[in-house]
Amino acid sequence: MRPPLHVPVWENPHISPHFSDSFSVFDGRIIPAVTFYRRNLPHLQRDYKPHFITFVTKFRQVLPDWARDITFGCCLHDHGIRYSLHVAVVMPNHVHLILTPLTDQKRRLIVSLIETMRAIKGASARAVNERLQLHGPVWQEESFDHVLRSSENLDAKIDYILQNPVRAGLVRDWQMYPWVWQRPLANPYVPPESRPAQQIT
Repeated sequence: MRPPLHVPVWENPHISPHFSDSFSVFDGRIIPAVTFYRRNLPHLQRDYKPHFITFVTKFRQVLPDWARDITFGCCLHDHGIRYSLHVAVVMPNHVHLILTPLTDQKRRLIVSLIETMRAIKGASARAVNERLQLHGPVWQEESFDHVLRSSENLDAKIDYILQNPVRAGLVRDWQMYPWVWQRPLANPYVPPESRPAQQIT
């Protein structure tokens, strides 16, 4: 078991989100706050739904082990705060996540995927660049996401992600891969009031 990683907080004051506290505007249409428009890819976020997300390194460069450590820590950093993470795997040149955005009670909004991906990719890129004493993009600008429909099996999608290192020939068993995480199954015998709340307070 590796010690927890200390991940720097990343904020970029020069980039503003493409939504307001109550609505977004896309092609002249007002979109309610429960749906967000992603800047370059016109994908819509669905509230209370798991999202399958993939992002890739710039020019498909391979991340060294220490950079995968940093990225892995950034993926786990806001679990239970901004999103409920179901599974994460950091591959040599890309990352797969399944997460469900949570509610920001102060703003009374579902946390947007724009905000979530900016935090994960921004924090990891900054930490990698600081280690290398370089400046420049670590990740491709776009992230690719897919809302899991009710007809899709979440467990099957999670297993697909977990098996990524095996399919790539990196390990024989996904549990041997250092940069993979799966949310523990909930204990059905624990009373609901005893379970931790997964909301921003």
